[in-house]
Amino acid sequence: MNKLKLLRLTSLALCGGVFLLNSSMERVSEKTPVDHVNPMIGSGGHGHVFVGASVPFGLVQLGPTQPVRGWDWCSGYHYSDSVIVGFSHTHLSGTGIGDLGDILFFPTQKNERKALFSHADEKVAPGLYSVTLKSSAIHVDLTATTRTGYHRYTFPSGGDASIVVNLREGIGWDAWSDSRLIQENDSVVSGYRISKGWAKHQQIYFTAVFSKRIQKLEQKGDSIGTVTFKTNGSSDPVYVKVGLSPVSVENAKLNLASEVANKSFDQIAANARKQWSNELSRIQVKTMNDTDAEIFYTALYHTMIAPSVFSDVNGDYRGSDGKVYKNGGFTNYTTFSLWDTYRAAHPLATLIHPDRMRDFAETFIHIFKQQGKLPVWHLMGNETDCMVGNPAISVLADLLLKGYLPNKADQEAAYEAMKTSAMLDERSIDLLKEYGYIPFDKEKAAESVAKCLEYGIADASLAEVANHLGKKADYEYFHKRSMAYQHYWDPKTKFLRGLSSTGKFREPFNPFLSVHEKGDYTEGNAWQYVWLVPHDVHGLIKLFGGDKPFVTKLDSLFIVKGDMGEKASPDISGLIGQYAHGNEPSHHIIYMYNYAGQPYKAAPLLRKVMTTLYKADPDGLCGNEDVGQMSAWYVLSSIGLYQVEPAGGKYIFGSPIVREATVNLGKGKTFKIVAHNNSKENIYIQSVKLNNKAYTKSYITYNDLKAGGTLEFVMGNKPSKFGTAVTSRP
Repeated sequence: MNKLKLLRLTSLALCGGVFLLNSSMERVSEKTPVDHVNPMIGSGGHGHVFVGASVPFGLVQLGPTQPVRGWDWCSGYHYSDSVIVGFSHTHLSGTGIGDLGDILFFPTQKNERKALFSHADEKVAPGLYSVTLKSSAIHVDLTATTRTGYHRYTFPSGGDASIVVNLREGIGWDAWSDSRLIQENDSVVSGYRISKGWAKHQQIYFTAVFSKRIQKLEQKGDSIGTVTFKTNGSSDPVYVKVGLSPVSVENAKLNLASEVANKSFDQIAANARKQWSNELSRIQVKTMNDTDAEIFYTALYHTMIAPSVFSDVNGDYRGSDGKVYKNGGFTNYTTFSLWDTYRAAHPLATLIHPDRMRDFAETFIHIFKQQGKLPVWHLMGNETDCMVGNPAISVLADLLLKGYLPNKADQEAAYEAMKTSAMLDERSIDLLKEYGYIPFDKEKAAESVAKCLEYGIADASLAEVANHLGKKADYEYFHKRSMAYQHYWDPKTKFLRGLSSTGKFREPFNPFLSVHEKGDYTEGNAWQYVWLVPHDVHGLIKLFGGDKPFVTKLDSLFIVKGDMGEKASPDISGLIGQYAHGNEPSHHIIYMYNYAGQPYKAAPLLRKVMTTLYKADPDGLCGNEDVGQMSAWYVLSSIGLYQVEPAGGKYIFGSPIVREATVNLGKGKTFKIVAHNNSKENIYIQSVKLNNKAYTKSYITYNDLKAGGTLEFVMGNKPSKFGTAVTSRP
């Protein structure tokens, strides 16, 4: 067997599962969690997911970059396309804005700058990406470590072969500002790229080590260079090891030496697969079919593309103030899509990634010290201020209340960061402090109702922390402020409506109408936003007049139809009636049935979402992945749990679609969930046991989960009285 064939077979083995035939010739799957992952799910439609090679939470996401042809190319790749312009080292996954695409490489023997490709010639698996470029027949294999990319280019014929190093091109909003490309010796080029876009100042350094001697480097300024080699053809691949750093070229070299050194491409690819296997095995599930397993583990995979490590192996990182912090003493992260991820991605992470939570908290607190407030939507060391509210407060509060900051000094530092951020006179908080709500006629940037509701969620989280720390006056203040949603309540229409500074509702009012960036709601309408009170569901029920009218209105949400108007955001997708699963403000809504004592009404809706709005194909997501949130909802919901309240850890029961799930909690502890008699028909919880004792509540606390044990659901095909008693409700 020749070397190239062996390399190709190794790549294929890394990409696929293993199947055995038993004595009766029945197909028996021997797949492990990593084998079930299909990274192409969500690469079509509006999923916007990253496609390429990475390791869990890595700085480097090395993959194909296509011409940006519109909104659906935010990640730099869309399944509908057949053109590749190169392979860049940074990408975003699931965002609604395009950016990054740093340090783009393109192999050629024909002076091409782009190439056609076919999905039939493409292989992608966790930690590995391969494709054959059509016109040139160049075969590309990519893998990665946390801070490095590893390329293997197999040229079909001998002679000159080139790799274009392009520091000018980016993705989406990204615009080149400055760069430098230097040939250090006959096998190394290094440099940096500075750009601005969604993140106002992106600065990334790199070093690239080639396996062959550089014959020449032709440069166009300091942004594009063509590196030329001699190759003996298909038996003689060119390897390129690329180290990245947000700090310096020297640190990029240090990262490369530490994470790759003299390891081969196949060793790095195998290690990347091993890292994914370890992380994906934090939840072991038994599903009703292989398709459910594929969707589940791909979803779990997508929750670990980001947040991304944003510090070097020696602890150095570039802070939010642009300064370099030497040996920071913790792992600094970036890519926090917090308006999305505070709802499910972070609550999931507190269960399965306890080893990273302290670093998340440290990152938040240091960002606060550097920029004067907690992150809103943080990207590459930059505050984008994207989306509304103060979502980092909920995430940090959740970490504190769950015990991830046991030291009193750390708790006080976190509290200072949360309280200061909540009291800044910016982003309409000054109006909230003055009026007790945000009036639409004083709010210059619109979205007044959504902003106030999101601030209320953060304020409720902060109030819980104040209460936990014995700060009674602060608790009273922030608890009262978290009730600001009540100002918007219109008892006649039973919606939360825009309110003026003189106490008058905005007219005319159409609960279906959504005006993107101009109305009272963020990417939504009144039907979707009346439920955005996850911190005070019982207070909302009271406004409706009790359980019955509340449930009647909630039932209507999933039935009613209306025109949202031509100016509605494309993010409002995955509609069931006016419930929009494709956008995050709707994600907790179905679980509100538990609060009204009718969890059985949630079951068919949850199953409908999980089975019709998540699919095992490129158009498998009904909306943007949003940096893991869309997938985190599925992961939690499929094992029967969801954290509705933003902080503190009350996980609401739903309708699990797995038969069994074992959650690795770390430190030798596991929590096992068993759904007896589970099937497509048996969707209703009949009874529950916790550690072999009858359990009547329709939720479980974080502390009970983290203690380890076994939760048993008995499922049936008819609604039961489980969870209906007042004492059983969350």
